[in-house]
Amino acid sequence: MGNMLGLAPLGALPRRGARREEPLPNPGSFDELHRLCKDVFPVQMEGVKFIVNKVLSSHFQVTHTVHMSALGLSGYHLHAAFVGDQQLSPTEVFPTVVGDMDSSGSLNAQVLLLVAERLRAKAVFQTQQAKFLTWQFDGEYRGDDCTATLTLGNPDLIGESVIMVAHFLQSLTQRLVLGGELVYHRRPGEEGAILTLAGKYSALHWVATLNVGSGGAHASYYHKANEQVQVGVEFEANTRLQDTTFSFGYHLTLPQANMVFRGLVDSNWCVAAVLEKKMPPLPVTLALGAFLNHWRNRFHCGFSITVG
Repeated sequence: MGNMLGLAPLGALPRRGARREEPLPNPGSFDELHRLCKDVFPVQMEGVKFIVNKVLSSHFQVTHTVHMSALGLSGYHLHAAFVGDQQLSPTEVFPTVVGDMDSSGSLNAQVLLLVAERLRAKAVFQTQQAKFLTWQFDGEYRGDDCTATLTLGNPDLIGESVIMVAHFLQSLTQRLVLGGELVYHRRPGEEGAILTLAGKYSALHWVATLNVGSGGAHASYYHKANEQVQVGVEFEANTRLQDTTFSFGYHLTLPQANMVFRGLVDSNWCVAAVLEKKMPPLPVTLALGAFLNHWRNRFHCGFSITVG
């Protein structure tokens, strides 16, 4: 006798598939937690600067910079960069060698290597003429949903001094990242450590970040209103210096005019603004900046021309 009620057999019923969860993203590096907010603020300018960028090949690029300053030392900088063939992202290419030398012979150099698929290494050297000032070695492991970094700064086995910094970030959800930083320093007669906890929450149009430790606190908020307007708010408190700073910055893009405007106002009565203007079809970018400190009654401005 057939199925009088017209019901399908149990085995023929479609099964509801289990909900597939998306893998957690990599949280990035600890130094980039506040990067979105920092990029909103204008970069301080002073004097007149002329910059020429020259791409010699797909792997090699040089930059010539002439800076004339009324407050500091004027001089010339030669910047050279070499990149390899291993490109993991639009901003990550390995190996990378970067060097910058000024007219006095001082050198800043960085070497970045991809040791393995998830392991990266970096070496930083800084000299002042013929004297070494800084040598630093970094090792970074990037997992699917975590990042761990160990940094050794100015290690001296003979003098028994070293600065060690350890970072760790873990993605708990698609939007929440938690982690911490441990800074340990040792030299003859002195030894200490500072622990800092960090958290970052990323929404669709805004990002909130907080660092809290025994040395102080650092909080930032970034909001992207639309394709043209971005704003950032930053709060920094230093317990050792007993200093607190609150800053508000905004970034305005005018694509039809090929212009970018950045502004800043902070609690130290400082006002800053930088205007950048591209001059197509010429590969030229003009920048004009002004900075005023009402509290100290200081004002300086800058102008730069970038070719290439």
